[in-house]
Parts: sequence; structure tokens; C-alpha cells
Amino acid sequence: MKSSISEIGYALPLTVASIFLLLLILELLFPLRLRKRPFVRRFTVNICLSAIALATGALAVKPVALGLARWTTMQSFGLLHMLRLPTVWHFVIGFLLLDVSFYYWHRANHEFRFLWRFHNVHHGDPDLDVSTSFRFHFAEVLLSTVFRAVQVGLTGVSPMILTAYEVTFQCATMFHHSNVRLPIRAERLLNKFMVTPRMHGIHHSMVKAETNSNYSVIFRWWDSMHRSLRLNVPQSHIDIGVPAYQSTGDNEILPLFAMPFRKQREYWRLTDGTESQREASGLEKSVGFLQE
Repeated sequence: MKSSISEIGYALPLTVASIFLLLLILELLFPLRLRKRPFVRRFTVNICLSAIALATGALAVKPVALGLARWTTMQSFGLLHMLRLPTVWHFVIGFLLLDVSFYYWHRANHEFRFLWRFHNVHHGDPDLDVSTSFRFHFAEVLLSTVFRAVQVGLTGVSPMILTAYEVTFQCATMFHHSNVRLPIRAERLLNKFMVTPRMHGIHHSMVKAETNSNYSVIFRWWDSMHRSLRLNVPQSHIDIGVPAYQSTGDNEILPLFAMPFRKQREYWRLTDGTESQREASGLEKSVGFLQE
């Protein structure tokens, strides 16, 4: 068991890198949204932030989560150990518990102002593509260590379930952040059960009500269950980013590191003082239907 988990752990970086490169090529060939900023400079900034965020996760989050998963398994501690279930159902329920708990963590990062200070670095990207996937402030990653400890400790997932979820989580994150234009019929079919690029594109909108929707990571069901699902905005109508942090200077490496620790602006107000809005006409009739 331990050796197989180690093998998956070693394979994860290669898997992530391969899927990243594939999605990067596809979104350059078949873009979903037009870019607002020069690609190379923005890509460089995102890769630098991502490298630090991923290193923080590997050094802080992973040891805590995996160590707790081993402990809960040895001690038979946590919700899963209270359920007498076959191994297959143990895996399925554990996987789903991890995913729904991430829904709550993601939503908390939007609803609690202290957490949003850090999560804003992710949403401040003026374009959305696969390079945005891991563009997180390292302090947000550190804060998530507390969440992961609670998540793994309460659910009692095994190291195998945790590792399988982590692989799927990373791949899903890259997929739904990507700027790949899928055929709309194919994406609507996929979106029946999973988060897709068009769905997550709405989550990165400059319109506050749209950003505060579509929190799911892998399965879209959690948004449906919690009435936070919104699919009815065409991608051509979406401006990506946070209105108050759209200047070129806001999206440089050092300002992004300092951003959470500085006085915060009125996030949702444009430079002219108005708030980004969406005309409701016609949209409210098809909230649950993915648009082109």
C-alpha cells in the first residue's frame, strides 16, 4: 500500500506537467475567450506564483494531510470508520466527502473577507487559462493546511483515497481553468456531472454575483445542491478578473505577493467608481443551461 502510494506520488508531477502542456497547446489552437493581456509576460508571472504555491503545498499541506490520513487509518478514526461498508463504497464515499468539503472551503474563501484577501490573488488574473490553475498566494496555501487537517481528520480517508483525490483534483483544476473551446454539445454533456471551462469561466467574472457562484471543483452537483450554480452567461459577455485590480502593475510578481497585506480596495468597483453589472434581460430564464 505504502509503496503504491509513493509510486502515485512520484507520478503526479509528471502527470500534471503533461496535462498542463496538452491543455496549453489546445487553448492556443482553440481559444474559448480572447486574451486581454500579452501572453508571455502574464504566463511568466503565473508560473512563478504557481511554482511557489506548489512548493508550499508539497512542503506544508501534503505532509500534514498524508500524515493524518495514515493516522486515521491506523486508529480507525473519522466518519468513514463509523460506517461498515465494502471497500468500493468506502472509496466512493470518501472521495465524495473530500470533494464536497472542498466546495465549502472554496466558498469560505469568497465569503470571509480575511480569506478573500489572499484568494483575490487568484481571481485578479485579467485572463483565464491553464496558467491560472495554480496561481495562488503562498499564504492561502498555508492557510489551507488547517482546512486539510480538519477535512482529513473528520472524514478519516485513507492515504489511497486522499492520493487518488489529489490526482483527480489537480487534473480537474487545470481542465476547468483552461481556455479550451470544446464543442458546446460535448461540454454540455460533460457539465451534467463535472465542472467545465465555460462553467468556471463564469466564476472568474468581474460581476460579483457571478464570481460568487460555481464553487465546485470536480463534480458540479454541489453547486446544484446549494443553489450556487450559474451557467447562463455566454463567454463572450464575460470580463475576467477583479475590477479594482485590473492595472498592469497589479499583476506583477512583487505586488501580488504584497497584495493581501496592503489596504484593500473596493474589489468590485471599476476605476470610474461604478460596479460591474450584468443586464438580467433574458438570462434569468436559463440559469441552469450552459451558454456558448
